[in-house]
Amino acid sequence: MTKPEAIAENSVISISGLTKTFGALTVLHGIDLTLTRGDVLGVIGPSGSGKSTLIRCLNMMEAPSGGTFHFRGKEVLPRFKGDGKKIGMGDLRRHVGMVFQHFNLFPHLSVLDNVTKGPRVVLDKSRAEAEAHAMDLLSQVGLAEKANFFPSQLSGGQKQRVAIARALAMDPDVLLLDEITSALDPELVGEVLTVVRRLANAGMTMILVTHEMGFAADVANRVIFMEAGRIAEEGSPEEILRNPKSERLKAFLSRFHG
Repeated sequence: MTKPEAIAENSVISISGLTKTFGALTVLHGIDLTLTRGDVLGVIGPSGSGKSTLIRCLNMMEAPSGGTFHFRGKEVLPRFKGDGKKIGMGDLRRHVGMVFQHFNLFPHLSVLDNVTKGPRVVLDKSRAEAEAHAMDLLSQVGLAEKANFFPSQLSGGQKQRVAIARALAMDPDVLLLDEITSALDPELVGEVLTVVRRLANAGMTMILVTHEMGFAADVANRVIFMEAGRIAEEGSPEEILRNPKSERLKAFLSRFHG
C-alpha cells in the first residue's frame, strides 16, 4: 500500500480500488489511478463504460461505494466537512472544478454573475474582487463583451466557454471536463477545444473525458481506455491512440478513423 507521505509528495489525486454501485448494479470495479500536478489525462471508452461516473466520484458528486480516495495526500471523506487530517467533499470541491456536457449555467443570472457566484458565496470574495477576476477569465475565453448577457443569448460554444471560466474562477487545482463538446454543433467544437488547449499548455491539471480522439492525442500526456467499469488499458497517447495493441481498443478507435 502506498504510504500517505508518498501520496502527498507525488500526486494531486490518488484512488485505489475505487468502486461505485447503484443498487445491484456495479458501475466501477476497483479503479486504481494517480494524477500528478500538470497531468492532462484523457479518458476514452464506449458509452456506459463508467467514464462520467468516475470523474463524478472524483468531485464527490457521487460518493464512492468502496476503495480509498486521497487528495493532496489527505483521505477524502464522504461527508461535507473533514476533521483536519482528512478532508470532506466541501473542501474537495473548492479545489476540484468540473465542467459538464450541458453547461449547467444558471439561466436567471448574467454571464458575469454566473462566473462570480462561486467565489462570492464559497470563497467569500468581495463583489469587486470576484468581478475583476471574472472579467480577466472571460477575456481569456474570448467573452468579455458578453459579461452582461444571459445564457439564453449565447451559442452553445459560448455557454461552454462561460462554464469553463466559471470553474476556473474557483482557482481549482484540478479541472474535470465531462464530454464538454458532445452537446455542441460541430462548427462550435473548435472554439472550446482552443480554450482547453491553452489551459493544458499553461500547466492546468485536467481529466478530459472525450470522444475527440485527435484532441486527446494532442493535449493529453496520458490516456486510459475504460470498458465495463474498468481501466482496460492505459499509457501515453502514442501507445493508446496511435498504436493500440488489443483488438478491442483497435475496434473502438476504428469508429473515429476516416
